[in-house]
Amino acid sequence: MSRFNTKDKTLGVNRTKTVNRAGGEAFKQSDKLALISQLLTSFVNDQFYRSADQGVSDLMYLLGKVDPKFAAKAALFARNEFGMRSVTHLVAANIAETVKGEEWTKSFFSKIIHRPDDMLEILSLVQKPVPNSVKKGFANVLSTYNEYTLGKYQGKTKDVSLVDAVNLCHPKATSALSKLMKGDLKAPETWEVGLTQAGQNAKNEDEKITAKAEVWRNLLENEKLGTFALLRNLRNIMVQAPDCIDMACKQLVNAEKIAKSLVLPFRFATAYKEIGNVVNISATIQNKVLRAIEKALEVSSVANVPRFEGETLVVLDVSRSMRGKSVEIGSLFSVILAKSNDADFMTFDGDARNKSIDPNSGFLTCQRKIIDQVNGGSTNFHSIFLKANKKYDRIIILSDMQGWVGYNRPAAEFNAYKRKYNANPYIYSFDLDGYGDMQFPENQVYCITGFSDKIFDLMKVLEQDRNALIKTIEKVEI
Repeated sequence: MSRFNTKDKTLGVNRTKTVNRAGGEAFKQSDKLALISQLLTSFVNDQFYRSADQGVSDLMYLLGKVDPKFAAKAALFARNEFGMRSVTHLVAANIAETVKGEEWTKSFFSKIIHRPDDMLEILSLVQKPVPNSVKKGFANVLSTYNEYTLGKYQGKTKDVSLVDAVNLCHPKATSALSKLMKGDLKAPETWEVGLTQAGQNAKNEDEKITAKAEVWRNLLENEKLGTFALLRNLRNIMVQAPDCIDMACKQLVNAEKIAKSLVLPFRFATAYKEIGNVVNISATIQNKVLRAIEKALEVSSVANVPRFEGETLVVLDVSRSMRGKSVEIGSLFSVILAKSNDADFMTFDGDARNKSIDPNSGFLTCQRKIIDQVNGGSTNFHSIFLKANKKYDRIIILSDMQGWVGYNRPAAEFNAYKRKYNANPYIYSFDLDGYGDMQFPENQVYCITGFSDKIFDLMKVLEQDRNALIKTIEKVEI
């Protein structure tokens, strides 16, 4: 989906703040960590405490505070490892306009492109004239595309098309690019094209049903649906081609395809919810698909989850500001972490509550149960340490970190908890919205952020190296 390849090119500026966005006392993250937090969580849309435009302003401010090469590495990490798109396009455009004469920029502009429409989005943001580093980097990538890829991402209806990109960047000539420029590329056999043609060519409703079933069969038999496309179309396949469900489920749980897809774990949860709401379909088929989605999530995420020593408490913020994607992602990661570690689980808003997670239920079943019980209220971090009733070795808090009840940070309650139980737990601050605030000083917590299952790999080493996330990004090659 295009986010910036439109006529709206507005970028803003932000100011630092001394309290969090909810009006409570908070610690600010370092500039590097704040940038990473936003890159790994932002879909450049409206949030509870921040509009999309303000999010862009905050990002521009942070880009002006860190070394541009670190920002470039962070963007590569976010795009190619975590699957984040629009926010990395903004970083690329900023680097194009602010970094001049650096040798690494050409390589950066080649590596930030995961698929052709990344290039078009970035070009739609970059002010003219487009720098040579951008042209050279994009030219290298354009020369590698075959006819299918060029045909799929031509962008004819966009503000910037692939033809525009070729005219601007002058890549090395190939037969595929020559056909693109002459308008001789055939429409690729994508699932969208196939279904459209099936509908257009059918003479009646029965023929349409038969034709669409045949399209799905052909796509699945030739494995032309990626993991994300398959997730998005499970409902259609169930309804239009139920005989193909076994084939679809088998492909959905293919570990190699999942690894290449960069599908974020919450996408499986979204599909699970949608399939669970399908009516007028065989219960056998519905349950088979639900099990396949659950298995795909396990393949995607659970194998990477760290197994901690000692006692662990997982805490999920279910306050009003967490509604929507934040609680969807937070609840999923909470269940994965808690079940994989046989950990205790707690939710909090205005008050904290100890909760149980059924060890015999699947991850997504448990997640839906948590979400169904969310009412939303204020955000009281103090209540976590007032409710905790035993010694923990670590406490993992998943939240937007916008505590405000009592105004002050929960230091007094935390210290009282430690004295009462003779405890000194590691505190994990899992930032779900990238606002850049914390309830504990950065040098006293293990900071985590991001919506990809790859964050679990970093969690495995944080207790040995508190700065593992930043160091991992610093090692990214440009």
